[in-house]
Amino acid sequence: MKLLVLFLGLAVSVSAQTTAYDTLPNLPNHYTQRYEFFKKEPIVTGGIVMLGNSITEMGDWKKLLKNDSVINRGISGDVTFGVLHRLREITDRKPVKVFILIGINDLSRNTPEEVVIENIFNIVTKIHGQSPQTRIYVQSILPTNETFKNLNKIFLGKAEHILTINGQLRKYASQIHYTFIDLHTAFSDNEGRLNAIYSNDGLHLNLKGYEHWVEFLKKEKYL
Repeated sequence: MKLLVLFLGLAVSVSAQTTAYDTLPNLPNHYTQRYEFFKKEPIVTGGIVMLGNSITEMGDWKKLLKNDSVINRGISGDVTFGVLHRLREITDRKPVKVFILIGINDLSRNTPEEVVIENIFNIVTKIHGQSPQTRIYVQSILPTNETFKNLNKIFLGKAEHILTINGQLRKYASQIHYTFIDLHTAFSDNEGRLNAIYSNDGLHLNLKGYEHWVEFLKKEKYL
């Protein structure tokens, strides 16, 4: 626990300077439109929430999971700051489970690892406070694959940062009371890159990728 306090202390000292960072989502207009749509939806409690950025948004989760209670709360271009801003709309629904996948867009903007990690910890803490019965699953940031020529250049050179963040998310799961899910390993090829069979651009997933994701969650009994 002492190590956790020291680590969080470092994160706070860095994040105090977040005014130097661009904290807006990569697609601010899309974020606003989608968030406003979310807020107008009827509140139905007790479902499963898939929370994240475009990788989550692009999944047809009701069909993939064969479950009409699944709520897609992915927003393309979203960052950890954006998720923190919109949590109340999610926790008001008192979901049974929340699956979080966020952070790659923060890295595309060169937000420091410590800030991304602290924000994810804060997301978990806020969900615990606002919806105590919700089971929280923090999924590792997926690998990218720079051999794809159509991979957006803003995602180049992020592999080591992804590994660092994932390592911290794994390390502190029990202390902050969430279940860590290692999607990174499940989606990596022998070189540690996003397996090409699961993507068309080195970042996002194709249908085979989403099916693999669901199969993995079910195999590991997270669903």
